[in-house]
Amino acid sequence: GSSRIEEACDIYARAANMFKMAKNWSAAGNAFCQAAQLHLQLQSKHDAATNFVDAGNAFKKADPQEAINCLIRAIEIYTDMGRFTIAAKHHISIAEIYETELVDIEKAIAHYEQAADYYKGEESNSSANKCLLKVATYAAQLEQYQKAVEIYEQVGTSAMDSPLLKYSAKEYFFKAALCHFCIDMLNAKLAVQKYEEMFPAFTESRECKLVK
Repeated sequence: GSSRIEEACDIYARAANMFKMAKNWSAAGNAFCQAAQLHLQLQSKHDAATNFVDAGNAFKKADPQEAINCLIRAIEIYTDMGRFTIAAKHHISIAEIYETELVDIEKAIAHYEQAADYYKGEESNSSANKCLLKVATYAAQLEQYQKAVEIYEQVGTSAMDSPLLKYSAKEYFFKAALCHFCIDMLNAKLAVQKYEEMFPAFTESRECKLVK
């Protein structure tokens, strides 16, 4: 019955923690995965998701691709439960694995975009913007300048209206202008004029003088 399964869950979790202490990351990841599967059988979604995250964190140190697989399983459960902020956080973890371990920038971008989407849906705009700025940086590296411009303009415009973020708006408009220059000169000049009209403080900034 279910009490036998619960007992097995505990045993797997204890084993996983012992493997962690021994720094046997793959074995720890596998044991956490087993515990997660059993929690799913018991309909304990929250515990299952937690164990998939534990598995992901263990695998990060041994098998990045397997870490991603486990985090995706956790994300599926969290989105199913309507826990979008937590799902976003794990999309960022996956993006970071793609940045550092697997060096697949396209996939990192996709996960940052997904995280930004979930944050926006939960009205966490500053968290969404942090993710979008990562997307813009990588888009520019991949020479997707138009995409980068749109993000820098969007984030710059929202920063403009916030007393706390005002000073960073000029940096975003500066980066947007630089990306414009990579596309073509005429549009770049028009863009700089537009930013000055939108945000008069930009005119006096070092950044603006530089792009002129």
